[in-house]
Amino acid sequence: MPCKILRPAIQITRRAAKQCQIRPALHSEAWIPPTGSVLIKVGIIGATGYTGVELLRLLAPRVDVEIFVVTSRELAGVAVHSRFPNLRGHVDLQFSAPDSDLLQACDVIFYATPHAVAMNTVAELLSKGIKVIDLSADFRIQDIPLWEKWYKTRHFCPELVADAVYGLPEVNREKIKTAQLIAVPGCYPTAIQLGFLPLLENNLVETDRLIADAKSGVSGAGRKAVEDFLLCEATESIKAYGLSGHRHHPEICERLNSYSESEIKLTFIPHLVPMIRGILATLYAPIKSGVEISLDELQGLYEHRYASEPFVEVLPQGEVPATRNVKGSNKCQIAVAYSEDTNTIVVLSAEDNLVKGASGQAIQNMNIMFGLDESTGLQNIALLP
Repeated sequence: MPCKILRPAIQITRRAAKQCQIRPALHSEAWIPPTGSVLIKVGIIGATGYTGVELLRLLAPRVDVEIFVVTSRELAGVAVHSRFPNLRGHVDLQFSAPDSDLLQACDVIFYATPHAVAMNTVAELLSKGIKVIDLSADFRIQDIPLWEKWYKTRHFCPELVADAVYGLPEVNREKIKTAQLIAVPGCYPTAIQLGFLPLLENNLVETDRLIADAKSGVSGAGRKAVEDFLLCEATESIKAYGLSGHRHHPEICERLNSYSESEIKLTFIPHLVPMIRGILATLYAPIKSGVEISLDELQGLYEHRYASEPFVEVLPQGEVPATRNVKGSNKCQIAVAYSEDTNTIVVLSAEDNLVKGASGQAIQNMNIMFGLDESTGLQNIALLP
């Protein structure tokens, strides 16, 4: 039954309205790099949060990338390393205002912003032939009324949503190659989709009773001062949140439906755990009536599906993923098990929410868009302990 949405009285600025009328060609020919040692000029809009600094950390060592402009309205003129001391000696830039003309000289722009920012300005960049990779939710959900319901604002550029490519390389690699606008998947949706994907593609499970029980580190909430995320509030405790609904739920369901022959009904409960980064999703899927499959066959199914994927690691039987085993890396570790008593497949999926769940996956998309080896700059070994 369609949802009744109360649309807020939001005034669209003249600039936003004008930009929404721009209809750039969102699929391009193969990118031809300029001559010289630096190949790709990168701009980052909204680089003061955790996904922004992860982009800088991962891109700064690369010799084929020039970080050309980094924007922040509040910190314009301030040295980047004064905000992020770990980048001292690696990023010798000052923050620029978001409307900086320097953005026009970039080959690709990353939006590391909250939702409802990129949709106001992305059309102008696209019209100039600049590729855009958006880490926010603005272009992830195809159903515009559904997006407006969950994000409680009007979408200023709905016509660009249909042309944006959902940046999950394990599914959309060929589309990413020629895309101009990428919608980077959310952190929970990445871990959950990669876990359920082989089961849905092979029509093995009852899709009306799927469960995703997911735990995330505090960095998933962003870099803002909120009482629930203070040390004394979050440490030595674990709690569920979003019981009435989480914004990633419609994104997950819409994408899972695209892989499934039957309608997806998913119970998704996220939890906050006292660690900085990482997601562990435990997924439950009842086996479809009449389907008989052994654990060995399930293991083989997952290994075959992800055999050629550089950033999905299917663990051997008996091993389980842990967030510390993927911390700082672009890996998603997956293990599959079978509960005989309930005839249910259990999948465990672990990732770093700031890397494979955000900035690392964004760079993986950039590599594919520019015809590079997609693992370039993303071979970081996970940090232990």
